[in-house]
Amino acid sequence: MRGLPAVLAVLLGGCVMLCAGSAVNAGQLRAGAATSVITPAIGGDIVGGFQPIPSTHIHDELHARCLVLDDGSNRVALVVCDLLGLHRCVSDEARKQIQQRLGIPAEHVLISATHTHSAVSALGSVRYAIHAEPDEYQRFVISRIVDGVQRAVNLLRPAELAFGTVEAGEHVFNRRWFMRDGYVATNPFGGVDRVKMNPPAGNAQLDRPAGPVDPVVSVLSVREPGGVPIAVYAAYSLHYVGGVGNGHISADYFGMFCEALSRHRTHSQQSIPFVAMLANGTSGDVNNINFRTPRPSAPAYQQMRLVAEDVAEKVHGLLDGLEYRRELQVGGRMSELTVGWRVPTAEQLSWAADRLSEPEGVPGQANLPRIYAGRVRSLEGQPERAAVPLQVLRIGDVRVGTMPCEVFCEIGLEYRRRVAAGGGGFLVSLAHGYYGYLPTAEQHLLGGYETWLGTNRLAADAAGMMLDELTQLGR
Repeated sequence: MRGLPAVLAVLLGGCVMLCAGSAVNAGQLRAGAATSVITPAIGGDIVGGFQPIPSTHIHDELHARCLVLDDGSNRVALVVCDLLGLHRCVSDEARKQIQQRLGIPAEHVLISATHTHSAVSALGSVRYAIHAEPDEYQRFVISRIVDGVQRAVNLLRPAELAFGTVEAGEHVFNRRWFMRDGYVATNPFGGVDRVKMNPPAGNAQLDRPAGPVDPVVSVLSVREPGGVPIAVYAAYSLHYVGGVGNGHISADYFGMFCEALSRHRTHSQQSIPFVAMLANGTSGDVNNINFRTPRPSAPAYQQMRLVAEDVAEKVHGLLDGLEYRRELQVGGRMSELTVGWRVPTAEQLSWAADRLSEPEGVPGQANLPRIYAGRVRSLEGQPERAAVPLQVLRIGDVRVGTMPCEVFCEIGLEYRRRVAAGGGGFLVSLAHGYYGYLPTAEQHLLGGYETWLGTNRLAADAAGMMLDELTQLGR
């Protein structure tokens, strides 16, 4: 026991040194980045289409890509997962474990999905269930996220950061169209919409897009003070590209962008791997199809590689010309905003029961009325109002906002306009949960796939309320 005071003195002295070091380094950025593989076993259902299909091949690995920033007083973590989406239980549990294990506050951890359509589901058996226990694959994803963030913490080192933007407008097209008289845009419920999602390309009855696009790639670039790159966190408002092999698991253009940018940025003397990350901006109504001039069919993966390498080259060309800062502060705030949730009426439930009592149709062909009848039925008994998680990370003067939806690009454009005067920022979709598409109130009135009950979960006024809440969180 006589040695115990000496041991305590050493431990206390170490604590004093750590605290003193934090005080001295307050505002002096450190950063670390790492990746974790989250590829599932072959055989699980790929969920990008109306009907799941079993995976038969892994074309490229899926990852959780992780970046940790430390200003000497606070830490934030940004995680991008190669998934269609993730149930909020995945984010909640991962952030809880990160806080317990690493001391990073849960509200300082941003976890989002890319929206690749060639991955298995991390949404659980009922994607719109408000509360759920993680299933086996979700638990695996949670563990890999937590491990990835810990590895990023292990790699923290002096760093500097810059924010910038570059445009890649030639790859983004609004997919909702007004059609000329004579074209009837029917929906599964037996009604007619004013706009058509993914109309027949090159059709003579195409009138005009129903909304804008966002051509901007927003970029956070992190490097060592000597110039050795650590990571890039980018966000681009392009839904996905597609064109994968049948039954293939793939990260889509998001993963290919990361590979391409890594080739550009990896330093010849680099001992710790550079990590590229591409989050989904606000692409709920945007895809890669030029409906005026349809492109010819191409081999699998050709188009997504073209997009990925071009966007990566544009980002690469931006980075060295940015103004990097060593002294900045990081932090984050979260909110649980209560909004209206759409629930089926008695009439809609009766319609669903009638559709589900009918024959299933031709095997292998999507029966939309029956599919949406099942979705309507799954929403029975859900609350009419519930909370959605919203978050703003502050990285220096930049505000990174999040929403747990497939957000229309008009909403992302408005968010960027609101934060421009304070230093800039951008919006990330599919973060901390999945609650369907998020159109504006005006787009709701036009109808279309993204507004259908069973595709859309939140009330028509939710987008405006969520934007206002994020604006307040960022102040």
